[in-house]
Amino acid sequence: MTSKLTRVCAASLALTAASVGLSGCGKAEAGTLDGGRLTLPVAGGTATVDTATLAVGARAEDGTPLVLSEAAGGGLGAPGPVTRTADGARWTYPAKGLTVTARSERGRLRIGIRADRDQSVSWPVTGTDRAASSVQVPRGEGLDIPVRDAFWNSGPGGLAGSTVDVGADLSLPLWGYAMGGGSGPKGGTARHGVSYLTPTDIGTSLAFATKGGALRATAAHDFVGGDRTRDYEVSFALTDGDPVAPAADYRSYLAQHGQLSSLLAKIAKNPETGKLLGAFHAYLWGEARTAAGVEKLKKLGVDRMWLGYDSGPDPMKADAVRAAKKAGYLVGPYDTFANGQDPKTADSPTSAWPGRVYPDFCVRKADGTPQTGFGNRGCYLSSRAFEKAEPGEHYLADRTRAMTSNGANSYFLDVDATGEVFRDHGAGHEMTKAGDRENRLARMRRIADRFVLGSESAQPWANSALAFDHGSGTPVADGLWKLERDKEKWGGYFPQNAPKNAFQPVSLPADLATAMYDPKYRVPLYETALHESLVNVERWELSYDKLPDQKTTRALLAMLYDTPLNFALNGPSLEKDGKELAALQRYFAPLHRAAGTERMTSFRWLTEDRSVQRTVFGDGRLTVTANFGSTAHDGLPGGCVDARLRGQTQPRRLCPAQVNS
Repeated sequence: MTSKLTRVCAASLALTAASVGLSGCGKAEAGTLDGGRLTLPVAGGTATVDTATLAVGARAEDGTPLVLSEAAGGGLGAPGPVTRTADGARWTYPAKGLTVTARSERGRLRIGIRADRDQSVSWPVTGTDRAASSVQVPRGEGLDIPVRDAFWNSGPGGLAGSTVDVGADLSLPLWGYAMGGGSGPKGGTARHGVSYLTPTDIGTSLAFATKGGALRATAAHDFVGGDRTRDYEVSFALTDGDPVAPAADYRSYLAQHGQLSSLLAKIAKNPETGKLLGAFHAYLWGEARTAAGVEKLKKLGVDRMWLGYDSGPDPMKADAVRAAKKAGYLVGPYDTFANGQDPKTADSPTSAWPGRVYPDFCVRKADGTPQTGFGNRGCYLSSRAFEKAEPGEHYLADRTRAMTSNGANSYFLDVDATGEVFRDHGAGHEMTKAGDRENRLARMRRIADRFVLGSESAQPWANSALAFDHGSGTPVADGLWKLERDKEKWGGYFPQNAPKNAFQPVSLPADLATAMYDPKYRVPLYETALHESLVNVERWELSYDKLPDQKTTRALLAMLYDTPLNFALNGPSLEKDGKELAALQRYFAPLHRAAGTERMTSFRWLTEDRSVQRTVFGDGRLTVTANFGSTAHDGLPGGCVDARLRGQTQPRRLCPAQVNS
């Protein structure tokens, strides 16, 4: 399934060699109003809103009718009069205290709802078109799920019957559907689709349910005055049904609103950031974090690495940091500004703060009790309290200075860029969730001015500050957290030089392995939206060697998506697995150096069973084909990947299982 520039104005079809924005779509048109039916032009056809119910339909240019949303759940009451505007219309639902605006903007249908009271509205109600064939969900890197797939419609899949917080649980504030046909590249290919963007993601959730054997997704928004979520907006775009179309639509949306950063610009501002290109990532323990360990890595032929270390009592010393920088590596500490504990009993140096930061800076719930912190210890600390105190007390600046006194050139700030943000009722440092985001972004930008900054599971609103993240590459399924809490199976934080949670191999249960790593469900939504903006890596506790059964699949996905692998290294593992790491990094480095700052411009399935997949970056700068199957396809053996840089006559091949052995 490939994208073609058949609808120039549709952001979701921006997966072509040339970058075509939506700003050239012409002047907005007001559309037509017939009774209670408002019809507006959109790229690829027209959209019609039923002002009585908020049901939304569309008609594609080829005449195909599409259902974009059924009526709002629970009803809205009788609508007030419809008033025409320059680019659409406005009306109310007086019984609910809701005002709605609908307009055509840059090829999209944008509908906004404002509430004058606290309430919840379930809308849009999606996936109800009989032709709906698959749903795209940005869980981690991304999923494309056939709507009638038995696994995802049953208990083991964990999707049907679940509700996710769009702002906290999804890596991008969107979802999408493909309409018609099957999932392969021939015959049954979907020809239509729809992208749903929710810029007002705070307070928005997405519930999945099975009806008639097919997955449906219904959004809901909580209008809460105290949370400042009384405004809700959904943007609809018609697509060609491409599996990554919603993410391409969102990338264009970010660019149009000045919210899409560039890794090239970050490199120009801080040349050290360029060392991310071609680098694998690793957290170091024991001997691996010494100068001798770093030099051993360099002698293996590893020319680029990001090296991190935990916040325990034995950080990397200055001589080891010097060795890393001499080798051309990035090196930096793990830190967090989010957790506070009593300094006398704190279980981590990062949880101990001077003065009365703990407990005075604790995030407070509405009843005045503190928001419990990491591992049910201490509390979450208020970003608003820190921002108010920082000009005089310099708590954060002093912490950063202390953590980098060994000469580190990078910094990993846990939690700050994730979707988990808080409303704080604490006296003197009250804040909304949106305010929490703003505070976190402000302090991340201050660090990014001096260091190559990374954070956990980077949400798009943080892409301007970050150079990399550890987490958004992982499509976490609920069963993972349960498994990680099982210390016997997963391992704990000890021994200190080789904690079992990092080094003890784990065999994922079959259902969890399917939900997270089955390549037939995986699609690069995050890379389509943000590949050129930051470097996306898997979670730190899911190092490459942690999941032996998934090593080949994960290596193929990394090369296909042009994203680094993440490792955990100590003395013995460096000795045992160092050559494997070096071989994989030597293959990856020239690909990422060439295309790490480029857009992902195409994603395709080459076989009906989705086992062979292809990506393209930039204007053909890099083309990668991965065969996740067991039989050869067009000369590419199963379990192998071919990568071709522009100008090369022959692709370079990697078969990870051969390297692993």
